[in-house]
Amino acid sequence: MNRRHALKSMLAVASSIASAACAARTPAGEAARAADAPGKTGVGLVEYCLGIHRQARQQEDAAANLFEPLAFLDACHALGAGGIQVNLGIRSEAYADELRRKAEQYGMYVEGILGPPRSEADLERFASEVATAARVGAKAVRTVLFPGRRYEFFESLEQFHEFDARARRALELAAPIVEKQRVALAVENHKDHRIEQRVALLKHIDSEYVGACVDVGNNLALLEDPVELATALAPWAKSVHLKDQAVREYEDGFLLGDVPLGQGCIDLKTVVRTLRSRCPDVRFSLELITRDALQVPCLTDKYWTTFPEVPARDLARMLALVRRHSAGPLQHVSVLPLDEQRALEAANLTSSLAYARQTLGI
Repeated sequence: MNRRHALKSMLAVASSIASAACAARTPAGEAARAADAPGKTGVGLVEYCLGIHRQARQQEDAAANLFEPLAFLDACHALGAGGIQVNLGIRSEAYADELRRKAEQYGMYVEGILGPPRSEADLERFASEVATAARVGAKAVRTVLFPGRRYEFFESLEQFHEFDARARRALELAAPIVEKQRVALAVENHKDHRIEQRVALLKHIDSEYVGACVDVGNNLALLEDPVELATALAPWAKSVHLKDQAVREYEDGFLLGDVPLGQGCIDLKTVVRTLRSRCPDVRFSLELITRDALQVPCLTDKYWTTFPEVPARDLARMLALVRRHSAGPLQHVSVLPLDEQRALEAANLTSSLAYARQTLGI
């Protein structure tokens, strides 16, 4: 297939996503969409998977928001996804009931995204968002504890320790609220804590309803192996971000690029088997962000500012993995016209969902 025909095919998929998101929500239309979904997988989509589609839709209609939960549910159903992970916010009971009804009709799950309570003054907001998630039927809500990637954000080890203490306090405040609502708070490893630190934090909180959103690729940036990560966090897994990563050396370290499932360096079969063995009911949500590759500058002094005790063998092992799985040139998505970015995003998602269904058995 030449580039023109490939682009035409991908744009058709992208168009179907946009159509589903803005279609009239009539009972007849819902029934038709439920019947016309492509091959279904149990893997859901995190809202960040459709960031380019959202941008393109807003250029056509400034008031449109693909991440509005009902619109996002329709778009993900059109792709054959098994669920959604989206920022639910604080919703009326009527809205929450409608989202739950439609998700049940589609046979899809809903998980939320929210920020943790940063202080006692923020508890009302957090409790209201958790209450919305509970009414929608969400079993888990995903959160992150740090404002940015550890090796980029922090200027000193002392600053990292300060934010680490705030993160611990945030979970201490959150635990009674999620326990009351019986909605699990799934804390993502967001290029922040290494495995040992995250396990220690979860042990400290010691709550049935505070656990992990296991992002299977993020700790590559912290020089840790995805299978080891999955093994360590499996006892606390409440949600999973499923992804694959392409790697390639550059002068300051290595590049880390989101690629369709099965096209990167992660042993996804082992990761999935490991997590399912401890948590058979955990939901897997694809988090594939179609973007330029990230730089992991592990050969610079700045990178090591907050890693005083990482053994040299971890760096050696990671660089060996990068060389063993070195990808070709990684695509610069940002230089493409928006239509081509949107088509590439659609192709990445449909390929990944098919791999999850056919190869990973999800």
